[in-house]
Amino acid sequence: MSGKRQKTQQFQLAFMSDSGSEAPTADVQGSEPSAAKRSTQSPADTEQLMEMICNRENLWKALKQVQANKGSPGIDGMTVGNLSGHLARHWPAIREQLLHGIYKPQAVKRVEIPKPDGGVRKLGIPTVLDRFIQQAVMQVLQGQWDRTFSRHSYGFRPGRSGHQAVAAAQKHVTDGYRWVVDIDLEKFFDRVNHDRLMATIAKRVGDKRLLRLIRAFLNAGVMENGLVSPTDEGTPQGGPLSPLLSNLVLDELDRELQKRGHRFVRYADDCNIYVQSERAGQRVMTNIERFIAKRLKLKVNAAKSAVARPWERKFLGFTFTSNRQPKRRIAPKALARFAQKVRELTRRTRGISVETMVKQLTTYLRGWGSYFGFCQTSSVLRDLNSWIHRRLRCAQWKQWKRGKRRFAELRRLGVSKDLAAKTAGSCHGPWRISRSPALSYALPDAFWERLGLYRLAARCSTT
Repeated sequence: MSGKRQKTQQFQLAFMSDSGSEAPTADVQGSEPSAAKRSTQSPADTEQLMEMICNRENLWKALKQVQANKGSPGIDGMTVGNLSGHLARHWPAIREQLLHGIYKPQAVKRVEIPKPDGGVRKLGIPTVLDRFIQQAVMQVLQGQWDRTFSRHSYGFRPGRSGHQAVAAAQKHVTDGYRWVVDIDLEKFFDRVNHDRLMATIAKRVGDKRLLRLIRAFLNAGVMENGLVSPTDEGTPQGGPLSPLLSNLVLDELDRELQKRGHRFVRYADDCNIYVQSERAGQRVMTNIERFIAKRLKLKVNAAKSAVARPWERKFLGFTFTSNRQPKRRIAPKALARFAQKVRELTRRTRGISVETMVKQLTTYLRGWGSYFGFCQTSSVLRDLNSWIHRRLRCAQWKQWKRGKRRFAELRRLGVSKDLAAKTAGSCHGPWRISRSPALSYALPDAFWERLGLYRLAARCSTT
């Protein structure tokens, strides 16, 4: 513990040696003068952005966020736990590189994770040090840029959430816009044009050192199977800066949609436009697809995009009922993935106690329920609870194994002698037995609640 405290103190001293974060007085290795010396500035420009990034309060905030996010090491193998010690030893030199515009990030590590709908999502995991610097950059830029973004954009923005996006979509449907133009961008994070992105950033950032740093992050390369490949397009998912840059790219789409007077909701690269007829939807799809291709240099995924009724599509895991006053409900695919995960966690052959099973299941249910409890179909959640209880009764019945043990356990839990004997000697399988009067009495809902099982119905929202 004392060693950890010593690293923190050393890190504090390293940050406190910033001597007020003055800008460098001369160019180093061809770096350009700081933004503070620019004679002209655009309205969105800010002086000394790199000094703001290297401000000790901003750095502390970035460090805490990277530590809270945890995450795996990058190509250099450094863990989040090693970051404080590394900064304590090397921060003054790193700071000088940043302030002189010569910092060189390392390549990102390619990691592939399965997508819920099949296929894989390619992530680019930066080193822990690069994540820390990206986080510090993101905090400063987000503080300046976020207020300029559209109010119809909800993804990766402070004070905004997926729930707010779904509620906004619901309001459009309630107001009579009962057709949706569901636009899916094909491999968006992999296809962002670097030159176009940097030109957009340059309109907002006058600090040439920061522009070089962002360009260096974009061009850092990807290590896959031990080989580093160059990156000339895309903003790899996995770093703190990527979501902000993606919002900046798609801010132009938001402005175009607002200029045309459309009702829309966007969460990252998921964009839904709400119209009053199918014909209008087809026209909007054609026009916006052309705009995205010509202006943003991106491509709409035709297989995943469509003009349809809102209740026929899913948005952020939710869909809607077709009533005049539509209600939020959980999308069928989300329910199917939930059921598959619960089956895995409650499999009778796992070889763990029911108590451990309940503990692991509760961890998953709490996270799932905190998000999907936003639905307005509480009966679905009640049915899921009943189904989960049956799965757990099956597991418990299987673990009791033989008739003699089953009879003893049923009697211990208050089942009558005759009913316990009849049930313990039954030839039926666990799934049918799970609905029997004996198990319903011995292992009621309250039994699982006493073990700490999370109840989904308790999280159902009606707002």
